[in-house]
Amino acid sequence: MFQGHLDGHTATLQRLQECRDVLAAIAQEWVTALKSGKKVIFFGNGGSAADAQHLAAELVVRYRVNRRALPAIALTTDTSILTAHSNDYGFETVFARQVEALAQSGDVVVGISTSGTSKNVVAGLKAAREAGCVVVSFTGQNGADCAALAHHAYCVPTPVTAYAQECHLMAGHVLCEYVEAAFAVA
Repeated sequence: MFQGHLDGHTATLQRLQECRDVLAAIAQEWVTALKSGKKVIFFGNGGSAADAQHLAAELVVRYRVNRRALPAIALTTDTSILTAHSNDYGFETVFARQVEALAQSGDVVVGISTSGTSKNVVAGLKAAREAGCVVVSFTGQNGADCAALAHHAYCVPTPVTAYAQECHLMAGHVLCEYVEAAFAVA
């Protein structure tokens, strides 16, 4: 079982070479936004919500080097907002409502959905486009609705959810490293 997972994950990682250009473009968008005083906003459901929180923390606190705090937020952390909105309006627009309240033109908004079809992630990305944000999606292999809305779509070339999630976090770490290099103090 372990070897099978490791082999599948390794095969997926080898195919990530196909994603190099899109990841470089996303990294540049993050740096441009952050150097312009804008922020990076993340959201997703379940494991993708955890990835959203993890990556926001890497930017606000640090990834590998000490540097100034960078503005990033995960829209998955405020239980009062999540539960009030879900109770009053439903879960489908829980991220769109927060994007409406918090996003500004020029911010980068990252929607994470392994299926690419999570309705609340799709709605959040639509709201980000309407707000004039740079829209990024992290998805599984076909990208689906999320990729169609994104300026930059990182679609992990695998149908296996676990492999996609693992590659989302790895790519997020590479992006954070790129950002830290851009903000390094000489």
